[in-house]
Amino acid sequence: MMNLRGDIPRRFLIWQDLEDKTWKTRLGILPDNALCEKMARAILREKFCNYKDELMTITTPDWLRDAVFYQIFPDRFARGCNNPNQTIKFESWDSPPNPYGFKGGDLYGVIEHLDYLTDLGINAIYFNPITASASNHRYHTYDYFHIDPLLGGDEGFRALLDAAHAKGIRVVPDGVFNHASRGFWQFHHVLENGSGSPFVDWFHFNPDRLNGKKHWGVYPGDQELRDLKSGTRSFDAIGYTAWWNLPALPKFNTDCPEVREFIFDAAVHWINFGADGWRLDVAAEIDDDSFWQEFRRRVKSANPDAYIVAEIWHEAKRWLQGDQFDATMNYLVSAALMGLLVKDKIPEYAYHIGGMQKVLRSLNALEFADRIDYLLGLYQPEINEAQLNLLDSHDTARFLTVAGGDIGALKLAYFFLLTYIGAPCIYYGDEVGMDGGPDPECRKSFNWDEKTWNHDLRAYFKQLIQVRKQEAALRRCSCTPGNTMARAFSLRSIPAAQKSSRWSLRRAWASPAARLGRCLVRPPLSSEMGRSQACALVRAAG
Repeated sequence: MMNLRGDIPRRFLIWQDLEDKTWKTRLGILPDNALCEKMARAILREKFCNYKDELMTITTPDWLRDAVFYQIFPDRFARGCNNPNQTIKFESWDSPPNPYGFKGGDLYGVIEHLDYLTDLGINAIYFNPITASASNHRYHTYDYFHIDPLLGGDEGFRALLDAAHAKGIRVVPDGVFNHASRGFWQFHHVLENGSGSPFVDWFHFNPDRLNGKKHWGVYPGDQELRDLKSGTRSFDAIGYTAWWNLPALPKFNTDCPEVREFIFDAAVHWINFGADGWRLDVAAEIDDDSFWQEFRRRVKSANPDAYIVAEIWHEAKRWLQGDQFDATMNYLVSAALMGLLVKDKIPEYAYHIGGMQKVLRSLNALEFADRIDYLLGLYQPEINEAQLNLLDSHDTARFLTVAGGDIGALKLAYFFLLTYIGAPCIYYGDEVGMDGGPDPECRKSFNWDEKTWNHDLRAYFKQLIQVRKQEAALRRCSCTPGNTMARAFSLRSIPAAQKSSRWSLRRAWASPAARLGRCLVRPPLSSEMGRSQACALVRAAG
C-alpha cells in the first residue's frame, strides 16, 4: 500500500486511510482491492505533478544529463565509400527530396563523418529507422532483425557502433512498433493464405477478406482510395486496420501474445547488439500501459542505462511515471520557442503538424516564461532532466524556415535549448543553416561543400555546446518552475512597449539582477569565463 503524506485535498474522490488501511470516498468505505489502489494513484498523479508513491521510483539514465544529441536521417546525411552497395544507382545527391526517391546515404557515411560530429561537440546520435524497409524514411519495416542493406546491413551497424562508442558517442535508433509494412513477412503470409495463415491474429483483418469473399485492397483501386479519403475505415475499405488509414502501414495487434513477444525480442536484440536505447515512433498509438511497462522491463534488463524516449507531441504524464518511458520528444518546448521568436508570423502549415494547433500561439516574453514554468511542473525532475529537447525534426519544417530565414531567431532558440534542463537535440544541418519546409523539404541531403555552409552559425553552435559542457550548472541543476532560463527572457520592470522577445532576452542578460547565476540556474555558473561567454552568445544572436 502507499503512504500519502499530508492532508488529502477535499476535491479528491478516493483515498486510503493510513490507520485502518481502508479505501474511502465521500460516500463511504470501498473494498480494499487493486482497482481502488490504481484509481487512487491515477488521481494523485493527475492532480499533483510532484506526487510520488513509495512503490514507484523514477530513474532515468544518468548520461542523459551530459548528452548533446544530433538527429540523422540516414538516407540524407552522407554516402560512405565502404558501403558494398555504392554501385547502386541512386538519385543525384543534390536533387530535391521527394517521398519515394533514395539519395544513398548510409551508415558508412556517418562513420566517415564522426569527426565532424565530435568537433561540433556531439556525444549522442538519434537515428531515424535503420532496419530493413522499402521506404526512404524506413518507417515501413519489413525485417525487424536486420539493418537495411542499402544502409550497410548488420555489418555496417556493427562498424558504426564500434566507431561511435570509441569516440564516446551513444547511438539511439528509431523503433517502429505500432505498425509494420505491406512487405512484412507475417502480414504477407496472411495475404497469401487468408484464414489458413497462423498469423491471422497479428493484425486486425476483416473476416470477409480473410475468407476470400472480397479481395484485399493492399494496393487500393480508385474506389477504395475514394472510400479512404471520404473517411471509411481502412478495416472496411481495404480489409485491415492501417495506421491513419495508410494502406502501406498495417497496424499490429499488440493484444496478441505472439506479437508482443516478437516486438520485445526485436527491441532487446538491438540493445544486446550495442544500441544505447530506443526512440519510439507514435508510442501513444499503442494505448496499453502494460505493453510499455513490459517493454521497459525487458529493455532495462538488457541494459539499465538504455534510453527510452517516446514520440508524444502532447502532455504525457500518464507515460512518464517511471514505469514506461524515460522521456518524450519535447515538442511542447519547440512550440513555446516558436511562439516567442516567430510570433504571429508562424506559417499556417506549422499549426497542422502533430496537433500543434492546440498549443502553438504567439507569446510575449512573460507568457513564454510562464509557459516554460508550466511545462517544468508537469513532470518529476528526473523526467525533465531526460527530455529530448528539439526545435525541428524530420516531421516538421525546419525552424529556420518557419522563422522566415531569421538566423538570429534560430540562434536564440538553440541558445535556450543548450542552456535548458534536458538533452538538447540538433537536427542534422541546422548548425550550417539548412532550410526546408514541411516533409519532404525538411529532409534534404546534407551539403558537404563547405562553401555553402554558414560558418558563423556553426561556430556559434560549437560555442554553445562548449559552454554547456564546461558548466555543470547547465547540465545538472535543480531546475524548477520559477527558476529557469525562461525568466531571463523577461524582466517585469521592462515597459510593456519594450517587451519584445529579443530585446528582453538581451536586456535580461545585461541586467545585474538577471545574471546567469541568478535567473538561469542555481548554483550559478562556476566561472566568470562561463558568465561572460554566455552573455557574448546572447549578444551574438543579434
